[in-house]
Amino acid sequence: MKKYPEERVDLNKLKVACLINPRAANRKWRRRKKLRCYLQKNIPGEIIDTHQDKQFTIKTAAALSHEKEVIIAAGGDGTIADVIQGIIESQVSPLPILGIIPLGSGNAFRKSLHIPRLIPLAIKALHSGIVKKIDLIQFNGQVAAFTSIGATAEVTFRKDNNTIPGLWGHLKEAWQMPYFPPLKIKIRLLDGKDDKGNSFQELSLEELVFDCVINKTQHFGYSWRVAPRARIDDGFLDITLFKLTGFQYMFSFPFNYLGLLQRFQPHFKAKEVIIQGDNLPLQYNGDPYSYCQRIHFKVLPQILKVICPAFPLA
Repeated sequence: MKKYPEERVDLNKLKVACLINPRAANRKWRRRKKLRCYLQKNIPGEIIDTHQDKQFTIKTAAALSHEKEVIIAAGGDGTIADVIQGIIESQVSPLPILGIIPLGSGNAFRKSLHIPRLIPLAIKALHSGIVKKIDLIQFNGQVAAFTSIGATAEVTFRKDNNTIPGLWGHLKEAWQMPYFPPLKIKIRLLDGKDDKGNSFQELSLEELVFDCVINKTQHFGYSWRVAPRARIDDGFLDITLFKLTGFQYMFSFPFNYLGLLQRFQPHFKAKEVIIQGDNLPLQYNGDPYSYCQRIHFKVLPQILKVICPAFPLA
């Protein structure tokens, strides 16, 4: 893996803005007055409540990218993803550096970057950490750190339509997974390697899968280590095909959650992936996207700088 020089930042000497999701983790920001005071005291620069919808957060982050050098996302995976989307859409050069304060319940992005879950430690990492360059996934004008097609995406769609927030909403819908049908997909992988390390320029497959995970982070939400071989800065998409029935998937879930089941599933690295099929459910960053016929993913190598604790990324 290519190593990049470490870069440190002094937030007190830079133009900083912090975007806060007041709905994160059951409105933690609004319920805890001491937390608000703590963040206001320890984060320099402007603090903005992203109190409207997803597009508001994206547009606000894009606008701030033209005037700020660091943008801090305070929330869960959805807030972080929206801030990243805004930063990338701004097309400024250089892009502002991303900071993260975990307020949400999922925090897959935080986990894969080794950013502490406790807010005082996360803020300490912002002030004393180093800047790392990381990759992102791009598809249809969107950017993501983790995506999936199939059962986990279908659960995300159904959870989005129920009224139960967070983990319990996902669990309510996940109990139906054994009855989800498998998906017939065509996969075209470009410029990659298989799990034996054999390189290829192009590889085409037709598979029947229960789930297909295309990740840069190792995790989904709630610390689920869904892609243990993913590396957030290696220049490749990480693709795992779950060739199981719904019942096998559910009964083996503890091993799936810990990243052990994935050792026995087809796995690839590639710089581009094209997937075709009928009405394929796609989720990205924990949010539903659409039912698709064709999705073209590609890696954006070393596209974003993020403040991380001062030790190597996984």
